[in-house]
Amino acid sequence: MGFEKYNAIKVSEDNQSEFIDTIVLEAPLQININNEAYTVVMRTPGNDKELIRGLLYAEDIYKSTSQLNIELREDTENYFSIYNVLISDDDLGKGYMNKRSLLSISSCGICGKKSLKDIKVNGNSLKTTSKIDVSKIKGMFEIMKENQIVFKETGASHAAAIFDSKHKLLSTKEDIGRHNAVDKTIGSLLNLNQLKESKYLLVSGRVSYEIVTKAFIAKIPTIIAVSGCSSLAIDFAKEFGISLVGFTRGLKLTIYS
Repeated sequence: MGFEKYNAIKVSEDNQSEFIDTIVLEAPLQININNEAYTVVMRTPGNDKELIRGLLYAEDIYKSTSQLNIELREDTENYFSIYNVLISDDDLGKGYMNKRSLLSISSCGICGKKSLKDIKVNGNSLKTTSKIDVSKIKGMFEIMKENQIVFKETGASHAAAIFDSKHKLLSTKEDIGRHNAVDKTIGSLLNLNQLKESKYLLVSGRVSYEIVTKAFIAKIPTIIAVSGCSSLAIDFAKEFGISLVGFTRGLKLTIYS
């Protein structure tokens, strides 16, 4: 099963109602090669061995057509899984020497993480208590959309925008990658010494674990997305004290945290 049920609040103009939403699962998969941690990818559980085989093939780590020895070492109730892959030195491709290749970086968004223990984030909960004005959210998205120059030309880029407590735009950036757009926006405010003024992070796509973590580290208490949120994003938002809103369409939205 690639999904679980979560409590949420659906808002439509002046009405709101609690309901149980179906959320896509997101969980880390650690890949060990010959008993050494190689990388961690975020995935929807299911067909893990096929994912590993395809990933190692694409990254030029194992190109042989022979059956690959993939052993499950650990699997928690939260679908945090560790697999070990046994590959002889003769069969190890050139990609293994890179230790971390572009494909796994772009697909999982947690650059530099080699094992599950590396994804832990420390810090005190943000404990946000402010209320969200739905009409202001609509206005903020309109401002972000006006600044999506690359998207207007190509229809193929993501955007992130950060606003202050008075809903004033502080920074907005675009990139082909969701995580990159968020990093660019936060980075620009760091350069301007304005990150402390950040109140709302708006993103043009879905929200996964990585984006919630980036907001937490930047101490941005509210994330509002055009699309849905993953299970791990919701779990971490609740733990971090972040307000998480998805499926924002005009005056309609869904509150998960």
